[in-house]
Amino acid sequence: MSDLAITGLLILSLFLILGSGVWIGLTLSGVAWIGMQLFSSRPAGDAMAVTIWGSASSWTLTALPLFIWMGEILFRTRLSQDMFKGLAPWVQALPGRLLHTNVVGCTIFAAVSGSSAATCATIGKMTLPELARRGYPEHMVVGTLAGASTLGLLIPPSITMIVYGVAAEVSISQLFIAGVLPGILLASLFSGYIMLWSLRHPQQVPAADMRMSFMQKLSASRSLIPVVLLITSVLGSIYTGLVTATEAAAVGVVGALVLSSVQGSMNWGTFKQSLMGATRLYCMIALIMAGAAFLTLSMGYIGLPRHLAQWIASLGMNQAQLIAALALFFIVLGCFLDGISMVVLTMGVLMPTVQSAGIDPIWFGIFIVLVVEMAQITPPIGFNLFVLQGMTGRELPWIARVALPMFLLMCVAVVLIYLFPGIVTWLPQQMSAR
Repeated sequence: MSDLAITGLLILSLFLILGSGVWIGLTLSGVAWIGMQLFSSRPAGDAMAVTIWGSASSWTLTALPLFIWMGEILFRTRLSQDMFKGLAPWVQALPGRLLHTNVVGCTIFAAVSGSSAATCATIGKMTLPELARRGYPEHMVVGTLAGASTLGLLIPPSITMIVYGVAAEVSISQLFIAGVLPGILLASLFSGYIMLWSLRHPQQVPAADMRMSFMQKLSASRSLIPVVLLITSVLGSIYTGLVTATEAAAVGVVGALVLSSVQGSMNWGTFKQSLMGATRLYCMIALIMAGAAFLTLSMGYIGLPRHLAQWIASLGMNQAQLIAALALFFIVLGCFLDGISMVVLTMGVLMPTVQSAGIDPIWFGIFIVLVVEMAQITPPIGFNLFVLQGMTGRELPWIARVALPMFLLMCVAVVLIYLFPGIVTWLPQQMSAR
């Protein structure tokens, strides 16, 4: 049976099982079992047991539930209420004024939460009612929030980076550091767009609040100090090489517990809700990763990754053409799968091709995170679109339309990191040189 026929059969099986409502993790395991049972001589049951146990017992993966728990704790604190008061005085003088609170708020919260959905919900809870009350145009408020909330995937700690690091066997600490400058670049592009829009439509931007002195601004920003200290402790400890990513996650959880206790928002109910929320989310991700690990093993036995790499090499594409083709592939795939499923489903097949093309795996990880970010705001499965639909009551096509400029800015960011790869690789190189 030809590779094309085998691939077609497995893809058909994947969509048939998914369409029947089976969980993604179980679907991946089922497709892997079909492939190994039909097209490999190794017993499928034995391979599945060994692979799933190995995937679930990875020490590197320990960082994932800890960072998820840290985000869940902070999601339930008063941070979202205090953050607007702390940020608003500093952005009043910029063109676009308080619209920048979406971008700056998401950037700050992304650095303590690895989830774009949590970032979208937390910052949206803060800015949507405030900006609507002050008369800012809804399409700009929702559009900028949709785009900026995806920074939860790019600015470390990032759940998607951890999943990629485990799947591609790449240093998670280096991935975290590599995401800092691209995250700042993307946030700057979003803020730049807000400024240009406001200069073209000055009549749609409400008047500034009363002017405040520098000391008054500092006083209003007191509530930001604890979260800035938490960000510094987590990322600083990784960058200086004092701790691994897993140990930094433990530092983050302890810091989040202390922060929420000092704020007075930590009680037994909040603790239990945060722990159960993190457990549910991690179990879902772990099941997907276990299924994907088995599928990767199955594909390896069948030989599909090797044959795919040979086929792509035979096309004679250069690096730019390969990156463009992969970006288009992931954007289309993002219309049907969530980001984590996209990463774990494809890495086993694509990494041999990427390595043979001479692409830096750290750079490729940031590229993957960027295109997965795009998938968060593309219908019909863009998860952030669903979060915003629940918060605003607007139709999905309208939200996708107002988020389109942010999507195009992400495309610009992909082009920039390709033309200037040092944006991604410079900080990891400095870290390695220490």
